[in-house]
Amino acid sequence: MLCQPCSIHSQSGSLNMGPEAAVALARPDPGLALLSFSTSVGDKPRPPSLPRPSSTFTFGCGGEAVWGAGNLMVPLKQPMANMPFLLSLLLTVLAVSSTSWCQSSDTASPKASNGAPFPWNNIRLPEHIIPLHYDLMIHANLSTLTFWGTTEVEITASQPSSTIIMHSHQLQISKATLRRGAEDRLSEEPLSVLEYPAHEQVALLAPQPLLAGPLYTVIISYAGNLSESFHGFYKSTYRTQEGEMRILASTQFEPTAARMAFPCFDEPAFKASFSIKIRRDPRHLAISNMPLVKSVNVAKGLKEDHFDVTVKMSTYLVAFIISDFKSVSKMTKSGVKVSVYAVPDKINQADYALDAAVTLLEFYEDYFSIPYPLPKQDLAAIPDFQSGAMENWGLTTYRESSLLYDKEKSSASSKLGITMTVSHELAHQWFGNLVTMEWWNDLWLNEGFAKFMEFVSVSVTHPELKVEEHFFGKCFDAMEIDAFNSSHPVSTPVENPAQIREMFDDVSYEKGACILNMLRDYLSADTFKRGIVQYLQKYSYKNTKNEDLWNSMAHICPTDVTQTMDGFCSRSHHSAPTSHWLQESIDVKTMMNTWTLQKGFPLITITVRGRNVHLKQEHYMKGSESISETGYLWHVPLTFITSRSDTVERFLLKTKTDVLILPEAVEWIKFNVGMNGYYIVHYEDNGWDSLSGLLKTAHTTISSNDRASLINNAFQLVSIGKLSIEKALDLTLYLKNETEIMPVFQGLNELIPMYKLMEKRDMSEVETQFKAFLLRLLKDLIDKQTWTDEGSVSERMLRSQLLLLACVRKYQPCVQRAEGYFREWKASNGNMSLHIDVTMAVFAVGAQNTEGWDFLYSKYQSSLSSTEKSQIEFALCTSQDPEKLQWLLDQSFKGEIIKTQEFPHILILIGRNPVGYPLAWKFLRENWNKLVQKFELGSPTIAHMVMGTTDQFSTRARLEEVKEHVKGFFMSLKENGSQLRCVQQTIETIEENIRWMAKNFEKIRLWLQKQKLEI
Repeated sequence: MLCQPCSIHSQSGSLNMGPEAAVALARPDPGLALLSFSTSVGDKPRPPSLPRPSSTFTFGCGGEAVWGAGNLMVPLKQPMANMPFLLSLLLTVLAVSSTSWCQSSDTASPKASNGAPFPWNNIRLPEHIIPLHYDLMIHANLSTLTFWGTTEVEITASQPSSTIIMHSHQLQISKATLRRGAEDRLSEEPLSVLEYPAHEQVALLAPQPLLAGPLYTVIISYAGNLSESFHGFYKSTYRTQEGEMRILASTQFEPTAARMAFPCFDEPAFKASFSIKIRRDPRHLAISNMPLVKSVNVAKGLKEDHFDVTVKMSTYLVAFIISDFKSVSKMTKSGVKVSVYAVPDKINQADYALDAAVTLLEFYEDYFSIPYPLPKQDLAAIPDFQSGAMENWGLTTYRESSLLYDKEKSSASSKLGITMTVSHELAHQWFGNLVTMEWWNDLWLNEGFAKFMEFVSVSVTHPELKVEEHFFGKCFDAMEIDAFNSSHPVSTPVENPAQIREMFDDVSYEKGACILNMLRDYLSADTFKRGIVQYLQKYSYKNTKNEDLWNSMAHICPTDVTQTMDGFCSRSHHSAPTSHWLQESIDVKTMMNTWTLQKGFPLITITVRGRNVHLKQEHYMKGSESISETGYLWHVPLTFITSRSDTVERFLLKTKTDVLILPEAVEWIKFNVGMNGYYIVHYEDNGWDSLSGLLKTAHTTISSNDRASLINNAFQLVSIGKLSIEKALDLTLYLKNETEIMPVFQGLNELIPMYKLMEKRDMSEVETQFKAFLLRLLKDLIDKQTWTDEGSVSERMLRSQLLLLACVRKYQPCVQRAEGYFREWKASNGNMSLHIDVTMAVFAVGAQNTEGWDFLYSKYQSSLSSTEKSQIEFALCTSQDPEKLQWLLDQSFKGEIIKTQEFPHILILIGRNPVGYPLAWKFLRENWNKLVQKFELGSPTIAHMVMGTTDQFSTRARLEEVKEHVKGFFMSLKENGSQLRCVQQTIETIEENIRWMAKNFEKIRLWLQKQKLEI
């Protein structure tokens, strides 16, 4: 799944912060109450999996010992010799663990909804019942917004059992029966049904135990309402150009919502095949994972579509849509039919994505050396969609803005985004679908790889997009949250659905991609590719854990390397005498465990003493200027260039300190070449002065990625007191001569938040001076921008952002030109064709008066272009009229005239507005319950909204307000939010803002006075 790109728009511009795990908990033996716990304390590296209990003795949540007898929980009467030790261990774990693995004090004896004892108390399903095949029949009524269905699941048992535990959520089960072997339907046995909503489970009780080995079929009849949220089997709507409202039904099951559409074993390791039948009105079209085999008339005005049987796959990848979509299709070279589906009025916007999908699918088949296993690949644009896209096997689904490209109105960034999103979802057809993580703790094996493969694939298939320029920005995004104590390791224990949803964050996606890129740079692209191909081939149609990937990589040696008896790769010294990480065995698993099993990232401190380069690593963490010693060590693949050589030198730092000896003294040294490593660098003594001087006198000596990473690292070091704010600001002065997109964007990403903090406090004098400084710094580059759509994608994206910044910051030459364009566009009733790259700036200026704002809103309602709607949305949210901003919040939340899927974006935009931020924060607090119901607790959307409305607060009063809200409101809801990671991140962010402003504000004020005459 691609998390919706969180475009953090500020009053100064729209800076894209990025588009759109764990140790598996030991499962109990069937019928037992088990306390699962981690064998490590804090966030030290932990073993990839915990051992399964070796006996049936274990502890319930209340601390009592229990013995599993079939599906019963019986107190263990006989004392055991090691009881004192086990009790001591249990108490120790409970004392040191920050997470309560027990959901509540009474989970040892859960009660079903009818009050009867529920025979299973773990949130994970037992493993002794194994699904093999599902026959699904679903009939949705788009008039009553209900559906009913039957699920027939073929299962086997690995041990005798009278109970079948399955997932079911918000479904009304009317009947459940069991068929043994190939017996006919007349001999079906009734099954008693118990429901346990807290765990979204049902227990089916058989009158006679199921035996180990034979095939059984469970048949369940049920009904449900189409979901009003964006998950499960849900309702979506759109208006035709004539104004007619039409309804469709679509699915979004990842991570835990297949159980909202049919009773199932809804965990990724329970892979099975699926035969799907959909009943529908003849005027509708049904599509699913597999091609249509036949359609039959089952009643007057009712058709039943039969789809081919799927390959073996996880439940979260099942998909079906009932709609009146139209489609366009093409064939790949290998004969796969690729189709794009959209509402009829927008099908003319499907061609770009269709061509991209064909090209990318062909690329992946070649790259992975594994044919795409299905006969077709559909891409469907859904009018209501929470995230960016979803990788359902054979039927990928997308937000319309992530798939549809209007040649007349879509922006350059839209083309880039669509290409990357399609690439991401198609990469999932191998990483995620063909090979799936065993449990959600290792979600990054799906998402980190798909994010990484976006860049690998698109750099080859669409070189004109220059995606490599944008990759390292993803690493900076990940580091923003990974620098806080509230971060988590890439692989982290998760158990309940909210915890699982929280894994869909920048750590799983962006950090996952960044550490894979670092590994590829370390091993070489060819070796890395051979490793992942072996991984995919070995584990096709199976589930994997973290170590399975590293084991696959470890058995691939680079071409200049031999494999030793212990399985490690060993290189000859003669192959690359200056490349220090080639001097010893390559232990991929040990190295990568340091990056996946502990949170955060290293700060590498460089001290040059003549030819000696002293290296030191420590855990970078915000929140204190004295870096707390966590004891973490990473295996860091360092790269560097010097003033004497642009040849990339390499060194694997595995200890806390080390020393490099250069062949000669140098004027400067730059580590982390091209930002291929997931770490930041501090240069002690005059190291930063040398690099700052290099940027001022000859900035093109190093790459644009290296220049951008220097900007980023400098301000990261200000946060922990390693570098003064004055030196960091001095370094940015070279931007006066910069022309490349990524250093300019990185400069804006560092400088804009400074005045955004000031906007929310009574600091107007310095705020105004800072905005003026920023305009003076970039004035020459702004003046060079043409008001056209010429140039590369990067040049066009840079133009769009710079002109928007200039106009919103009231740079008069920009404002006057934009006002002229807006007048002409308005006079033409919106029919005049504006240059796409300048449209955002023109709309933002036009929205500043009531007449212009109202006209823009009228055009928003009728526009069929996702880009144009997004541009208008942004402009409307820049209004300085609180009533209009409140109206936008109210209407987008209601979803009648502005779609609710747009609400999170609008909330964040208004949260960035100096007039609107109090409204956004108030709206979030007052509507929290409804927001959770609509967007799901723990989802990336909830996280973006919480952070987006609060992360620019920097006063004690605001911090106390947030804490009080968390304490008084979230905590009163028990599971509704107080332990959400985004809440902890928010508190840490505000605390950091307070500390940062207290230390640096006065210094900034004095620095600005000094610069006023110099720049």
